[in-house]
Amino acid sequence: MSETKYYQKKRLSLLGSALCAAFAGPVWAEGLPSMGEESSPWQVDVTYENHTAHREHAGLAKFRNTLQAEFDKKAGDGWTIHGITRGSWDGVYRMNSSEYGKDAGGAIASQSTVSGSLVTVPWGVGAPPAPPFNTALGGLAQFPATYPNNPNTGFRVLGDRWHDINGGVAFAVPVRPCDVDSRGCRDFGGYGDKTLSELEAPEFNDRLDFVRELYAKKTFDLGDGKGLFVKVGKQQVVWGRTDLFRVLDVINPVDYSRNNIYDELSDIRIPMWIAQAEYRMGASDTMQDRNFQIVWNFDKFRANNLGQCGTPNVILDAGCFFRGMANLWDNGGTVANFANVAPGTLLATNFGPGQIGLKDVNLPDWSLSNTQLGVKYEGVTMDGLSFSLNALTYRSQLPSLHGGKRATNSFTGVYQNAWPYLISFDMEFPRVNLLGGSMDFQVPAANAAVRVEAALTDGEEFSNTAREELYSKNNVFRAVVGVDRPTFVPFISETSATLISAQLFYQHIFDHEWRQGSLGPVGMPDWENSFIGTLLIKGFLRNGTLSPQVIMAHDFQARATAIAPQVEWNVTNDLKITVGANYKLAEGRDRWNFDDCRACNPFAPFTAPAAEQGNGTTENVPYSRGLAGMEPLGRFRAGPIGAAFKENDLFVKLNYKF
Repeated sequence: MSETKYYQKKRLSLLGSALCAAFAGPVWAEGLPSMGEESSPWQVDVTYENHTAHREHAGLAKFRNTLQAEFDKKAGDGWTIHGITRGSWDGVYRMNSSEYGKDAGGAIASQSTVSGSLVTVPWGVGAPPAPPFNTALGGLAQFPATYPNNPNTGFRVLGDRWHDINGGVAFAVPVRPCDVDSRGCRDFGGYGDKTLSELEAPEFNDRLDFVRELYAKKTFDLGDGKGLFVKVGKQQVVWGRTDLFRVLDVINPVDYSRNNIYDELSDIRIPMWIAQAEYRMGASDTMQDRNFQIVWNFDKFRANNLGQCGTPNVILDAGCFFRGMANLWDNGGTVANFANVAPGTLLATNFGPGQIGLKDVNLPDWSLSNTQLGVKYEGVTMDGLSFSLNALTYRSQLPSLHGGKRATNSFTGVYQNAWPYLISFDMEFPRVNLLGGSMDFQVPAANAAVRVEAALTDGEEFSNTAREELYSKNNVFRAVVGVDRPTFVPFISETSATLISAQLFYQHIFDHEWRQGSLGPVGMPDWENSFIGTLLIKGFLRNGTLSPQVIMAHDFQARATAIAPQVEWNVTNDLKITVGANYKLAEGRDRWNFDDCRACNPFAPFTAPAAEQGNGTTENVPYSRGLAGMEPLGRFRAGPIGAAFKENDLFVKLNYKF
C-alpha cells in the first residue's frame, strides 16, 4: 500500500471513529477513563453540522459535514478536564472537482499590450521571440522559450477570481491538490502543500487539529478572597471583544480557509498548546475586582491559514499569489505585460527557473526564543467600568516577503549576486511586540453598552516598493469602538428587543511611505489610514425560536461592502436550520491598482520605461517608476472584502445536537 493511500485510510478510520462516537454518546462517556473521581461522570455533548454553499459562477462551494464532541470531567483535587474534538469532511472537492478538485484549471493564455491595445498571446510564448542573453545578469542567464517541467495544464490565471488582467502583470497558478499537481506547493505555515484527502478532512493532520481543546484547569485558594487560576493544555485564549476583525485577539492564529472572515472566531481560531496563570486579587478600596494574567504559548509556531490556491476560500487571493510565485521560482513561466519595449507596448515575458518568484519559506523552528509570552492586567472599577492592559510578544501570523534575493543563472544553475528591487522573495515571519488595552462600560441614558480596544505594535512588516528590499518595518496603531443596544423595532417584533451592534475599526501605519513616480505611485500599497465599519441587526421572533439577522461590513478606503442576511430557525431544542447569503459590492476597483515593480527590476532593456530607454543614464538603474496594475499588491488595497467581491454565496446550515 502506498504511503498516500495509507494515510487516506487512516484519516477515514479516524473520521469513522468520530461518527461511531457521535451516535453512541452515552456509551462513549461511560467508556472514558474515570480520572479518579467516580462520583462525577463525564459530561459529553455531540453535535453534527452540514454547511452547504452555492457560489455564483462557481457552483457548489462547500459541502462540509462536521462532528464535534465537547466533554467535561471533574478529575479530583479541584482539577477539571475540558476538551473539544472536531472532525469535518468537505465533499466539494469531489462533487465539484472541475472547480476545486483534481480536474480544476486547464490551459491558459497570456496577454501583451501592443501600441496601447490588449492582445491575447499563447502562454509560454514571451518576449522576445528568440531567447536572448540577459546582460544584467552577467550575459549568461536566458529568457527561455519553453517550459518542459511546467506544462500548460491545471492552471488558472493569477487573480482571475476577482479581476481581469487588463494590462497588468499576471502569470499561471496551479490549482489542483498537491498530490495531483505538486507545482508551487510549499508549507506556508500549515497550508499550501495539502493533498486532496487533507483538504477534504483538514483537522486530521500532524498538528492534531481534530483536538480543538484539551486542557486541565484549577483554582487554588490563597485566602483573603484571593486565588490562583491555572489552565494548561490546547486552548484558545481570547483577549479581544470584537467580531470579524481582531485588535487584541492575536494570541491564537486564525483559519480563514474555513469560511473567510465570516465564521465565528471561536470556530476558526487555531488552538495552541498554552499555559496560563491568573492571580485573582479580588476587590480593593477602589476596585470591584482585579486580575493579573500570564500567558505562555509554548507551541510550535503556526501562521494564519490563508487558504491553499484551488480551494473555495483563499482570503486576499494570497494563497494563489504564493503558489504561483513558488512555481515561477521552481519552473519558470510567462509573465503578462512585463517587457516595456516601446511607448504603449508591454510584452508578455518568459522567465526561467530561479529568476523571479518565491524561493524559501522560513518558518520559525521551535525554540524557547520563538515561543510567545503575554501579560494582562484587568479590573472592574466601582462604577462598573471593566478594563484591561495588555502586552504580548509574538511571531507575526501573517507572512512578510523579503525581496531583492539572488537570481539563478539558467544555464549553469549558479546564483548571481543579489539585485535590489528584484522580485524574487523569501517568506519570513517577523517578531512583533504589542501594547494595548480594552474597556467596557454602560451608557444608561442610551441604553447601550460600549466596547473599546486599542493596540500599538512594533515590528510588523509591509510591502514597500520604495525600498530596495521591497518591504519595510512599521509601527501600527489599531483601535475599534463597538456599541451594542437592544432596541424595540416594531416592524420586526413588538414583543422582543432587536439587537443592534455597530463597530468601527481603525488602523494607522506610522512612517507610511508613498511618493509619485514617473509612471505612478510608489511605496506602500496598504492605506496609511484604514476604516472598516460593521453593523449587526438581529431580531428574535416566536419566543426566540426564529431569529432573522443581517450583518454588513464596509471598507471605506477600498469602497467594498459585504452584506450577509440570514434566518436561524430553532426547529426543536436539538435541531437548528440556518438559511442565508453573503453578497459583496465593490465600487472602488480603480483605486486598487498599485506599483507592481515591472519597471524597477534589472532585466534590461525590458524593464526601464520606454521614455528612459536610450538615454544612457537611468534605463539600467533599478528603482521603481510606479508602473501599476492589480497584481500583486492590489490585493492589499482591496482588502478581504474587495478581493472576494465576486464570491457571492447562498448557503444552508443544519445543526443537530445529539
